[in-house]
Amino acid sequence: MKLPFQRLVREISHDFKTDLRFQNSVMALQEASEAYLAGLFEDTNLWAIHAKRVTIMPKDIQLAQRTCGERA
Repeated sequence: MKLPFQRLVREISHDFKTDLRFQNSVMALQEASEAYLAGLFEDTNLWAIHAKRVTIMPKDIQLAQRTCGERA
């Protein structure tokens, strides 16, 4: 799963600057992204459970982001 993420990072960064080089920074970025998303989905699931549902919905993600101090 590392190569698809690495390609995505390179594609996005290419829009800003063409001569960037990545080494360990891509791995660190992937780990941070996975940790953020895992936490977000944990909180999102708690909001769905609180609403007595088993399926998460966009409003659950918005609530999870707002309760963590982010803006959706």
